[in-house]
Amino acid sequence: MNTVALTIYGVLALTFMMTMYALERRHKRFVLAFACGCALASSYGFLSGAWPFGVVEAIWALVALRRFRRG
Repeated sequence: MNTVALTIYGVLALTFMMTMYALERRHKRFVLAFACGCALASSYGFLSGAWPFGVVEAIWALVALRRFRRG
């Protein structure tokens, strides 16, 4: 994957994640969407070589999934 495509992917993933975070209180589905956004951001972190960012975002994805399951 070239640098420009990776950067665009990262911007879109982080924008989606933050938008879903802002909408979390509106419906339970937004918590699940936030978890997906965190997973996308995590994959961006690993693809870009920023593995600490990838690990932290993966943890946030698991936390959000747990919150979704609790309802």
